[in-house]
Formats: sequence, C-alpha cells, structure tokens
Amino acid sequence: MPRLPRRNSSTNIYHAVVRGNERKTIFFDAEDFDTYFKLLDQKRKDYDCVIYAWCLMSNHVHLLIKERSKPLGSFFQGMAGSFVLWYNRKYDRVGHLFQGRYRSEPVQTQEYFLNVLRYIHMNPVKGGICERPEDYPYSSYRNYFCSGKYTEDHVLFDLVRVDEFRTFHTAKNEDLCLDIDMPERGCLPDGEVIAIGSRLVGSGVFSDIRNLPKEKYLSVVNSLLKAGASANQINRLLTT
Repeated sequence: MPRLPRRNSSTNIYHAVVRGNERKTIFFDAEDFDTYFKLLDQKRKDYDCVIYAWCLMSNHVHLLIKERSKPLGSFFQGMAGSFVLWYNRKYDRVGHLFQGRYRSEPVQTQEYFLNVLRYIHMNPVKGGICERPEDYPYSSYRNYFCSGKYTEDHVLFDLVRVDEFRTFHTAKNEDLCLDIDMPERGCLPDGEVIAIGSRLVGSGVFSDIRNLPKEKYLSVVNSLLKAGASANQINRLLTT
C-alpha cells in the first residue's frame, strides 16, 4: 500500500509519534532514556525545531514540535540515525529499532495545542505507570517547574496561567489525539465526517455528539476514526 501524504500544518506545529519496531521496547534503562533525551536537545538545535512537550514511554515517543527552517523529516532521520547507532553498539544488535517513519498530525489551534500537550503529559498516568504526571521522570511536565528553561514568558503560559497548569492537566477530559495504535489515515473530507457522524448520533445533528453519554460518545468517535477521520479533525468539527 502506498504511503499516505502527510497533512501540513498552517502553524508548522505537529504532534508526532515514533514507536519501536513491532511495538517492542525501546528504552530498557535510565541510560537509554537519558541518551535519547540528550539527542533530542542536540538535534532540535541542529535542525532548528522547537519542542514544546515530550514524553518517552517504554516503546514509543510523543513530541509536540514546531518545524522552522529545516524539514521535520530531517530531524527525525537525524534522531533515528544517531540513537540507533548508539543503541546497537550498546546492545550488540543490528537491524531496525523504530517502526517505519514517524507519524504526525497538524496542530493548528490554541485549543488543540493545549489538548495535545495535556495528552502527552498524561500518557504515563493513563498507562498506569504513575498516579500524577509530575511523578514520571521522562516527560517535559516536570521541566515546566524544575527547569529554568520554562519560565513565565514561555509561549505555553500565554495560553494557560502557571497556577492553572496542574489543574488543567488533571481536569476531566476526553482528549482525542494521535495514538500509536491508530491506523495511519489520510484526510477524510469534513463533509463526509459530518455525514457519517450525523447518521450515527441518532438525532441527525452532528454537534449532538457532544451531548451523548460517555459510552455512546466513545462508540461514535471510534466509528469515525475507523472510517478514516482524524482525532484532530473530529475535535475541530465538534468545537466549531
């Protein structure tokens, strides 16, 4: 099957995911996590990227990242090449470590920017690894409070106040963002997404999806995702 074209972001901001080949573990110990993080810091400078949020899970990585003067694909190629070279030497192995190319979705609104940031930071909590995002050592959440890099004039705090940051992350939500287990999809036209959703909702009104009981809501959303809609697209259509 040919590769689907990537959807470009008008803001040049993307939610990107890379995962281990066949969903296998990438990071086995602290040295693996630390080496990948150090490379992130180095390569963002080499390839002129801005990384707003990151989370390194055992078999995949989430990034909220902005492309500037150099293509995002070059950044991920540079990351993979350097890390795999180091990793294969350490573990005396050969072959692929990551599964295919990186996956991404455009982040084009302030609301979705915050949703993705929260989704990334809450990954370890939803995965049952920890109870609070600040307890997980391999994400950017703690950096917002423990690193001088993230100060009150950081772009994030133009969108949410520092004193609301923790509350925002733990607030009840139904964030729908790019996930490692979602099939790669193209861009289903908005009209087709609305038509499918309207049929599924019962009332014939797409926006009524927002008022459905949680179980029915998730059922409709999952049906839309299977039909080829993207999580970002569903979020956008339900908030316009």
